[in-house]
Amino acid sequence: MLNQLFPNVDWPDMWQATYDTIYMTAISTVATFIIGLAIGLLLFLTSPHQIWANKVANFITGSLVNIFRSIPFIVLIILLIPFTKFLLGTIRGVNAALPALIIGAAPFYARLVLIALREIDKGVIEAARSMGAKTSTIIWKVLIPESLPALFSGITVTAVMLVGYTAMAGVIGAGGLGNLAFIDGFQRSRDDVTLMATIVILIVVFVIQFIGDLITSKTDKR
Repeated sequence: MLNQLFPNVDWPDMWQATYDTIYMTAISTVATFIIGLAIGLLLFLTSPHQIWANKVANFITGSLVNIFRSIPFIVLIILLIPFTKFLLGTIRGVNAALPALIIGAAPFYARLVLIALREIDKGVIEAARSMGAKTSTIIWKVLIPESLPALFSGITVTAVMLVGYTAMAGVIGAGGLGNLAFIDGFQRSRDDVTLMATIVILIVVFVIQFIGDLITSKTDKR
């Protein structure tokens, strides 16, 4: 049945491309969560009236975040080609896409982290500070637990965005479903290959969204 509907699809290539897309998305999502959380915490803690209040540090960090958030992803990939080649020795393949994916997504997620932290009741933070809690204690026992549902919701949105980024990265040879849809589908006028790659991408997105919503609801204690 599938062979009749999609006669030009090479199924082993399709499954390999699917694996490559999931691999790039998973690795970059984990790295983005860690780096974005750290940057978001730094933005929050250095903002006025917070523990590490520092206008200069907050301005510099915020400016860097805004700059990298403003660069279109396809342009960012090109700008990072020298860095990627220096880091990995190549600019092709799934691993070569990871630096651009992480650098492109981490600032976006950092802003979502900052928004989540700002929604925490100030009284809870002040109570912890008045009790003499260390900064590390406030971070791990107050800030992160209180904002956990929003953090997971934010990383879900970011992961979905990263799936789209992997498709764009595929156009310049990073592999994955975007690469397959462009080279084997578009360039060879095989519409069924492009359509199938799109369907698989949609399935991946729906699965990520479902898992993210499930985790968010499980961590929301309200």
